[in-house]
Amino acid sequence: MRNNDIDSLFSFIDSSPTPYHAVENMVQTLKDQNGIELNESEDWECEADNLYYVTRNDGSIIAFRTPKTIDFNNVAYNMVAAHTDSPCLKLKPVKKDVTGNYIQWGVAIYGGALLNSWLDRDLNVSGRINYIQQGELHQKLISIRDLFFRVPQLAIHLDREANAGLKLNSETNMVPVLGLNNDDEYSFEDLLLERLDVEGVEAKDISAMDLYFHESQPCSYGGMKQEFIFGPRIDNLAMTHASYEALLAGRSNTKVSLIASFDHEEIGSSSPHGASSNFLNSVLERITIALGGNREEFLKALNRSYLVSADMAHALHPNYEDRHDGVHRPLINQGPVIKMNARMRFATDSQTTSRFVLLCRQAGVPYQMFAGRNDIPSGSTVGPLIATKLGVSTIDVGNAQLGMHSAREMAGSLDHSMMIKVFSELFAE
Repeated sequence: MRNNDIDSLFSFIDSSPTPYHAVENMVQTLKDQNGIELNESEDWECEADNLYYVTRNDGSIIAFRTPKTIDFNNVAYNMVAAHTDSPCLKLKPVKKDVTGNYIQWGVAIYGGALLNSWLDRDLNVSGRINYIQQGELHQKLISIRDLFFRVPQLAIHLDREANAGLKLNSETNMVPVLGLNNDDEYSFEDLLLERLDVEGVEAKDISAMDLYFHESQPCSYGGMKQEFIFGPRIDNLAMTHASYEALLAGRSNTKVSLIASFDHEEIGSSSPHGASSNFLNSVLERITIALGGNREEFLKALNRSYLVSADMAHALHPNYEDRHDGVHRPLINQGPVIKMNARMRFATDSQTTSRFVLLCRQAGVPYQMFAGRNDIPSGSTVGPLIATKLGVSTIDVGNAQLGMHSAREMAGSLDHSMMIKVFSELFAE
């Protein structure tokens, strides 16, 4: 079931190993569509019927399309929020001491990674490096794709109980092997300096870095009829991709169409550019002012607005049926999943559900409902965080997937196009 939407998603995921690369790719696409860059430290001037974008700390981005005409009696924000980060292994600031003749670098576990899925995989390293040159601060993105590293698993001969229940110590058992120490004085820092490739910069000039180990194998189709997709970071680059594809394919109408893709969702969103920050609130108010409105009109517009929090959902797992509610069992390739939780771990309620159901019907797309078991605590999303801050009507949705937070995940090849259609209906209002 190959299709153009999945081919485009694969290209996006494969070229976006970190949030910084994801945002960089989105920026390039927006520029190609004549998107106008805004800077938070400068004055904004926005006009009707234009496409704009603003980034924060390279890992979060907000893009929006203004209405054909500006009428503050009707202005509202139709929004889709997702996130750019995924669980992974982040390099610690200082390398690990040599053990035997192995060169290693300690890692911090970023997010709720399924640690066993990172064992015996060919890993690459990507991220950003900050350096100081001639007294000025600089940074550059790097991605080492031609060299591979690994977290080797312990042989079963040395752990006879491994198949009875593998236990991994996140500090000692998850350290990747980078190479062998052959006393030739060539270090991992030298490799990073080579890939930084900035004339005149030496190892001592590198001041800090945000680097991550990540899965190297590209995305692929799977299943007898290619009904599945396999790949890293499907949670949640799939929803990020769906939102900006819908935004770019749309045209200006009577409302502001907006997408927000945040970094740091997997670690709680509490950062200057996460969903708990003032990023979205600030941008929304500044859009209102830049279009000629005031704070009173901004607050009225919020009351008329609608937010779709888009994050992947749990599909029924055929090998673990008992982990699912008896009747709320989302299936792959059966359409968007509406996520409900009585404790508001998801921001969905009956009113926001009804509006999303209407969008699905207008798009000719089926939908599903998800509610978890009472005895298995639910995860959460950016939805409740944003809804609490802005007071905006919000729903949590996503496409069904298996292996969430694995180094390599699994979803359906038909669901992605259906979600894009629903987002397109929202942005057509």
